[in-house]
Amino acid sequence: MTRVGALPGVLLLAACSSMSLPGWPKPSPPAAASASAWTRPGAASAAVESAFAECRALTDTATHTDSDIDQDIAASRSSDLQRSEFAQTQVRQNRDTDRDRAQTILSACMTSKGFAPVR
Repeated sequence: MTRVGALPGVLLLAACSSMSLPGWPKPSPPAAASASAWTRPGAASAAVESAFAECRALTDTATHTDSDIDQDIAASRSSDLQRSEFAQTQVRQNRDTDRDRAQTILSACMTSKGFAPVR
């Protein structure tokens, strides 16, 4: 592709990346990272703690592999990470994605048990 032919493609990509699509980027799930952030009418605090512990274990199991892979990649590219803003951005994005996925799983689990976030 010639430089003249590449220019429209570059401009199109720049325009697309600056557009805001409905619902994008997706907002992070609500933070409810402790048992005290959840409630259910009539539930004792021990029941909330127990349900939260079960959901936390499920979340850890579901996200363990992805987290390990991200850590391995970061460890193998440690010198790149020190020199490259792009590599540092990728690590931050992976960490944010993992955090959001874990929060989504935890929230879905607690909601399925009849709990709601404390407002």
